[in-house]
Amino acid sequence: MLGTVLLLLALAKTACPSPASVASWRAEALKKLLEVFGMEDPPAPPTHFKQPPQYMVDLFNTVANADGVTKNPDILKGNTVRSFLDKTHSEEMRFLFVLSSVAKNEKILTAELHLFRLWPRVTDGPKRHHFCQVSVYQVLEKDKPDTPEGKKLLAARLVSLQTSGWEVFAITPAVRDWAEDESSNQGLLVTVQGLGGSPLDPPPLQFASSRGHHESKKPMLVLFTDDGRRGASLPTAGFPDLKPQAPNLPAKMPKLGRSRSTRSLNRLQPCQRHPLSVDFEEIGWSGWIISPRGYNAFHCKGSCPFPLGENMRPTNHATVQSIINALKLSEGVSSPCCVPDKLYSINLLYFDDDENVVLKQYDDMAAASCGCH
Repeated sequence: MLGTVLLLLALAKTACPSPASVASWRAEALKKLLEVFGMEDPPAPPTHFKQPPQYMVDLFNTVANADGVTKNPDILKGNTVRSFLDKTHSEEMRFLFVLSSVAKNEKILTAELHLFRLWPRVTDGPKRHHFCQVSVYQVLEKDKPDTPEGKKLLAARLVSLQTSGWEVFAITPAVRDWAEDESSNQGLLVTVQGLGGSPLDPPPLQFASSRGHHESKKPMLVLFTDDGRRGASLPTAGFPDLKPQAPNLPAKMPKLGRSRSTRSLNRLQPCQRHPLSVDFEEIGWSGWIISPRGYNAFHCKGSCPFPLGENMRPTNHATVQSIINALKLSEGVSSPCCVPDKLYSINLLYFDDDENVVLKQYDDMAAASCGCH
């Protein structure tokens, strides 16, 4: 699929003389590319400059290298991580996250509430608390969240009053309820109590709110999901070999209509991997994609002559086909083809239509090695 898309983009550049034809080819190619990324339309870029949550940037850097290539396929749960900022814009410890961008086919694996713990207030008198109990409730009835029937406990633990930083609470059951019935989403309530469950007034612990604090400290819901999209069953054992098999050639889109001598030379070259760049800025996607700016998809090119050596990574079938072709034992049997025999995934960090930041992993997006098949 990706190879077809890149070919369409190449044709839009080289093969269509009229502006209308070029625009038509380009539109078709970009539509196909969006399908590869599981989208019908590209998300609209944010209306104003928006800094992505540092947690999401750090997660991307943990999962992928600078080009978006997955470092370790086992780090993520599922293939999608979504972040949502609180919509209440209130200084009270009530939080609401709108999850309308989560697709119905996404399986919710884990949901986390991230709250930034501020430095504790200075209290008067000799008595000073070192810990307090923080509880997170799912609000069941919006008008009476403080009553036992109006809320459901999701998480509770002791939190130190000696430091500041992020606190993470698991709230998966609530988010699964909201996904099944969007109208049931009445938000979350967070309470701070003493060690014996007694209320503290004023509470010595505060979390950063959506209003009056820096955007990097705002309350956030992080959702780990899986949309069921999985790649082809090519060999994927171990980490991908990121060293190029071919010299480091300029990563440009291959041009069509090459000379006869060039085509002949390519037929003589053995099957190997060559660079193939995908530049998101060039295709007009840099407004909504945060990282990477592009990536190297690579492509496989070259001949698979008889006899096939081990360096061409042939399958048994390709070896047999090569022998039949060389000995002319059957009509219409061509020589094996040079194709990817190992693929690796890439990751995109981007803004969705609601300006939430999403990290998504896509399988089979770049050729890790080539072989004769």
